[in-house]
Amino acid sequence: MIGITDIENAAERIAGHVVRTPTVPSPGLSALLGAPVTAKLELLQRTGSFKVRGATARLLALSGAERAAGVVAVSGGNHGIALAVMAAALDVKATVVMPRSAPARSVEIVREAGASVQLTDDMDGAFSLVTRLRDEGLTLVHPFDDPVVIAGQGTVGLEFAEDADDLTDVLVSVGGGGLIAGVAAALRARRPGLRIWGVETEGAEAMSRALAAGGPVPVPLSSIVSTLSAPSVSQLTYDHVSAQVTEVLVVPDREAVRGSLELADHAKVWAEPAAGCLLPAARRVLERVGEGARLGLVVCGGNTTTGDVLEWSERFGLR
Repeated sequence: MIGITDIENAAERIAGHVVRTPTVPSPGLSALLGAPVTAKLELLQRTGSFKVRGATARLLALSGAERAAGVVAVSGGNHGIALAVMAAALDVKATVVMPRSAPARSVEIVREAGASVQLTDDMDGAFSLVTRLRDEGLTLVHPFDDPVVIAGQGTVGLEFAEDADDLTDVLVSVGGGGLIAGVAAALRARRPGLRIWGVETEGAEAMSRALAAGGPVPVPLSSIVSTLSAPSVSQLTYDHVSAQVTEVLVVPDREAVRGSLELADHAKVWAEPAAGCLLPAARRVLERVGEGARLGLVVCGGNTTTGDVLEWSERFGLR
């Protein structure tokens, strides 16, 4: 299990490379939801998402031999962007394997950063290919099954605990579980009374299925939210979530896209559906916990184009 010392050490290591993102009260979201809301704006992070924290922590921990071999990662978008940009900054050769469903703009950014991109038909294929490339000698920077990466992501929770007062409930998006594992470890150490809620989208339910099964299981992927679409969680992330998270909620893609529009309208931030899913989940949390709740939202990323959101809005009848 990742401890607070691991996260504090990661914070020191990456401090010169990442942004300490704003933690701000949101009057607009507070009015919309009917409860005080504080947002941790990771969409303002370098590379547009929290992923740069874990990627940077892992790159800075590479041995000389690992650096020389070059790194490889699998990604639905944000992890690949983070690894490509930071590998270039640290003079490490990078390969990123992505499914063809990944946003075109994300693929373009990875290539522009100088990484080699390999595309596969689906996310299962991407994970299979990255395993083969690792076995052939490249150094794997896993998006979530790595204690160094999780400790890096946990710095989000460390900053949230330091910068936000009087929260009762924190909501965190879940893909493979690296972010919520790190955030939960930090918050449990610094704010043990908090309730922590995970949020997934339908068709990307790797953690909720794992919790129901008693351990990681493969899941079919159909969500439009590629950045949350892990074919399974890892034992490491499962162990953290099962021990430290109140519950993982699942919301439809349509409501995640609606949440992105609401974040734009009411919070004045342009967030991807991986963050938009927090708003429908927040309404369910408020129904469950009743009066007195003070919500914290980890707005995890903003790497989606206006065209993507408009297309999804039309598909789901939201315009």
